Amino acid sequence: MTSFDLPGADWEVGEDGVPWRRAARVLLFSADGRLLLATSHDLHDPSRSWWFTLGGGIEAGEDARTAAVREVEEETGIELDPDALLGPVATRSALLDFASGTVRQEEEYYLARLDGDVHLDRSRWTELERASMDDLRWMGLDELSAVDVEVFPPELPELAARLLRGWDGELHILA
Repeated sequence: MTSFDLPGADWEVGEDGVPWRRAARVLLFSADGRLLLATSHDLHDPSRSWWFTLGGGIEAGEDARTAAVREVEEETGIELDPDALLGPVATRSALLDFASGTVRQEEEYYLARLDGDVHLDRSRWTELERASMDDLRWMGLDELSAVDVEVFPPELPELAARLLRGWDGELHILA
């Protein structure tokens, strides 16, 4: 089994003993080309922080597209039309340090664009999100490329730059 408690109900212990889950994430662009990202810190090492895309675990009975829309609404208050999501535009299988242990996440990434201004609402954050997430921010790609902390996925600046110009239908496999 694991050396720590599972971080949530959507996590399972894999055959290799590593907790894993399927997740859906969204690259959400504003009308002026900024990307909405969240920043978080490690609860066990508050000096470690990172930026990441919106999204999270796929719940029982959900498909990835439905989970992506639900997660964006829970994390930001923004209601997206599932049919307006493009993709999946990318996938990745990642080992992450999380909750004082290593976990694996199988991720599908979608692309969405907003036409106008939106109000960001953090009121539906989970207890874990309230404890570990620090902020939501619309970030220009130059600013994203210049951050001095980790970014997840690491290829995000390059992927976002390609997708900002438009999605060509190619599924990007991220490391």
